[in-house]
Amino acid sequence: MANDKHTIGFFETVRRELRLRNYSNKTIKSYVSCLRSFVKYFSPKHPRNLTEDDIKKYLLHLLMVEKRSASSVNQVFNALRFLYVELYMMSYIIGKLPRPMKEKKLPDVLNEDEVVRIFKAVHNLKHQTMLMLAYASGLRVSELVRIKIEDIDGSRGLIHIRNAKGKKDRFTVFPESLRGQLIAYWKKYKLGTSGWLFQGDTNDKHLAARSIQAVLARTIQASGITKRVSMHTLRHSFATHLLDHGTDLRYIQELLGHQSVKTTEIYTHVSPKGLGRIRSPLDFLITKDEHKISDESQKLLK
Repeated sequence: MANDKHTIGFFETVRRELRLRNYSNKTIKSYVSCLRSFVKYFSPKHPRNLTEDDIKKYLLHLLMVEKRSASSVNQVFNALRFLYVELYMMSYIIGKLPRPMKEKKLPDVLNEDEVVRIFKAVHNLKHQTMLMLAYASGLRVSELVRIKIEDIDGSRGLIHIRNAKGKKDRFTVFPESLRGQLIAYWKKYKLGTSGWLFQGDTNDKHLAARSIQAVLARTIQASGITKRVSMHTLRHSFATHLLDHGTDLRYIQELLGHQSVKTTEIYTHVSPKGLGRIRSPLDFLITKDEHKISDESQKLLK
């Protein structure tokens, strides 16, 4: 694909086909970026002329040479699958290729005291309200910044999340405990009865996600919390704390907007509700031992 005009036409075709299938702007941007690197790697060869072995070598290059994560390579795989299965109708090129096995990492979660420390460390009313609402309702940062005033149903205690991940709507909880602060925020910023709840530089734009992410980063530093914390950590903490307080996993699944309960089950592995009741065998041994700890340890503790 040495000809620049052909290259431009290729990406325009990809964008058009993705839009026709109603993919989100975020996914379109991601797929085009993945395919841009793919096309550049094989240039001047056209993607139609590549073989299964070529693609296999490219995926191995990403994993072994560029040291990409499995989730990153899976995104590339998804983009290539769209290209060869949906666009070129050449499923045989990619159909038998294995996907990289995803890492099974557990999410970082804050305890309840740490969540309170975060809220106390931020003094700007707008920023504090945003962080509290993100945690209280289990919102993705993209959902938080796109909430509209009319999406909040205070009488029912619900927030209508529109066009979320996977282009799906859902309802999540609106905390009664935040009602007073939200009204104070609404009055201070002279908001109306409709429009963006968290406005950007102008009334017709919502606040950028990176703005509140930067606020959280500064807040974490000020709070003295040493854990790695992102906006998504607040969402993980919301789910884990609901589980700790006895909320059924199926309800948590609905609030988070997970398609499968298996995705939500990851929080059972980080909740201390069950694990916290288990005692280490060392505790039983020390209980039986008259000395409990060594003399040296006792001196150090004094």
